[in-house]
Amino acid sequence: MTKDVTGETLTVNVTLRHSNNHSTIEEYARNAVGELARLYPDMTSSHVILDHQKNDYEKNKIAEITVHVPQHDFVAKDAGLAYEACIDACVAALGRQLQKHKEKMH
Repeated sequence: MTKDVTGETLTVNVTLRHSNNHSTIEEYARNAVGELARLYPDMTSSHVILDHQKNDYEKNKIAEITVHVPQHDFVAKDAGLAYEACIDACVAALGRQLQKHKEKMH
């Protein structure tokens, strides 16, 4: 199940794999990516993939976030017990990547 939401200039695409009807998690992911857009306003789009692995009981929730900026793509992936924690870890990693890229550019 994939949903696109277009903000002012940022498009956030959320894909749920092996699950459905998690509108609260989708909204949480969109808000988290929106925080990245404040850090790096040149972001053009983002793709959030939320996956539920039934064969793994320890780290069965997987979040992967891809951020597209002009001429670069940044990716972060994390697995854990809850989607929120995985999304937060990915956002933190992407924040570091975008900050480093921003410092290189200036």
